Amino acid sequence: MDSKWIPDVSLLLASFPPHLKIKLYLRVADQEKDPLFWNTWAQRTLKNAITLQKLNQNTAKNLILFLGDGMGIPTVTAARILKGQLSRQSGEETQLEMDKFPFVALSKTYNTNAQVADSAGTATAYLCGVKANEGTVGVSAAAVRSQCNTTQGNEVTSILRWAKEAGKSVGIVTTTRVNHATPSAAYAHCVDRDWYSDGEMPAEAVQAGCKDIARQLFENIPDIDVIMGGGRKYMFPKNQSDVEYPGEKKHFGTRIDRRNLVEEWNNRMKNKNAHYVWNKKELLSLNPNSVDYLLGLFEPGDLPYDLERNNETDPSLTEMVEVAIKILKKNPSGFYLLVEGGRIDHGHHEGKAKQALHEAVEMDRAIGHAGLMTSIYDTMTVVTADHSHMFNFGGYTPRGNTIFGLAPMLSDVDQKPFTAILYGNGPGFKVVNGLRENENNYKAQSAVPLSMETHGGEDVAVFAKGPMAHLLHGVHEQNYIPHVMAYAACIGQNRDHCMSSSGASSLSAALPSLTALLTLIRLLC
Repeated sequence: MDSKWIPDVSLLLASFPPHLKIKLYLRVADQEKDPLFWNTWAQRTLKNAITLQKLNQNTAKNLILFLGDGMGIPTVTAARILKGQLSRQSGEETQLEMDKFPFVALSKTYNTNAQVADSAGTATAYLCGVKANEGTVGVSAAAVRSQCNTTQGNEVTSILRWAKEAGKSVGIVTTTRVNHATPSAAYAHCVDRDWYSDGEMPAEAVQAGCKDIARQLFENIPDIDVIMGGGRKYMFPKNQSDVEYPGEKKHFGTRIDRRNLVEEWNNRMKNKNAHYVWNKKELLSLNPNSVDYLLGLFEPGDLPYDLERNNETDPSLTEMVEVAIKILKKNPSGFYLLVEGGRIDHGHHEGKAKQALHEAVEMDRAIGHAGLMTSIYDTMTVVTADHSHMFNFGGYTPRGNTIFGLAPMLSDVDQKPFTAILYGNGPGFKVVNGLRENENNYKAQSAVPLSMETHGGEDVAVFAKGPMAHLLHGVHEQNYIPHVMAYAACIGQNRDHCMSSSGASSLSAALPSLTALLTLIRLLC
């Protein structure tokens, strides 16, 4: 191999058939012994960085926020390695799609009453621009969790509403329930994230006039253009059987008020090119050009982990994102889209690192696909997390060590092997007949035994590209994120700079015509 040839390793290996990849990787590894490899690669990266000195100050027509629930920095790194290893690479040198974004910041995730945050208070921060208490969505820190009478007067609105009020189309896509903590902060004002339907609310809260989150999904912003995820059972009357699992009581409807929210939505939207779907076949059979409103509820609860997904009946996150963008981008005023890879968090809580990391890789795939469908010139895309987890990996593993493998040593205390991936707390793992449980669901070792692993409190990364992405830099409070996105798109409270710049640009565009007209007048005179 020519020692002056410096590859983009990920792209290079991806282009070769599997049986050649290992041989090619060995040659690349030999190349790494030459300082010229690293120097040239760094110089190429430097040249790319220099081009960023010319900032993209366009107005963002479209806004996309990808939220990896629980996707702390160790999860990003481990997902990068997994992505590479799934392509028969070593993994460490791989680039995630989010790695390619030119601007990166850190976000401080604490809630107003919690050092280590939860997904509800954080969602209020990065969607509504206001830090809040844990367990609450779409309300300020003056609201107290589970106290219904602290709701009124403390509501805060989200960037999704700001976008809708500015004439943009808006969408929500998630792998969790559509009324789970992350998506609910986009439309609901609720002092308890667990009030999925009135069936999960205390009677006194219902009597006091507080609304469950599923109801608010359809009533607060009744014309959300695209809604996709799980959570079917919270939309149907209590004990009504589910369309997909008619014999399983755990999937029956939960609504005590006996309302059928899906039927109500269908009736209200019947003359608006609206479609309700509940499986992948129905979703992919739609022609997005003839769909203006879409409600897709693919499971009674959360969608299955990507590793356990039925490819025939359950859409992937990437497939949902593709359909969403095709529908939303028809609006000449642009769109706002919230996409949540929500089950990264669930995998970590269960100590199932393999599930969590495959969820992260699938979200990265969706990020790449969205990038192909949009342009950095008019679309601001932000990727971040709400919080981290007590997840990490180490143990002096050698280059290319499988991310789910053992460390290359025994403990010098008890002489036992240990996995490279470890949790600070959580359920740990069981050994049956000397073997770990099913590899997709094995529970990585943890230091402190808990039935469920907890969130981590460190800062999380924010990746940004497109108009005004350079404003996401350094270390920021988490509630700064929607303010930047709104500024980029000239929505919400950030419009003055757009009025002046658009006026100036209109004047400059008119000057050549004005000059020509004056010249003609002089000639005629």
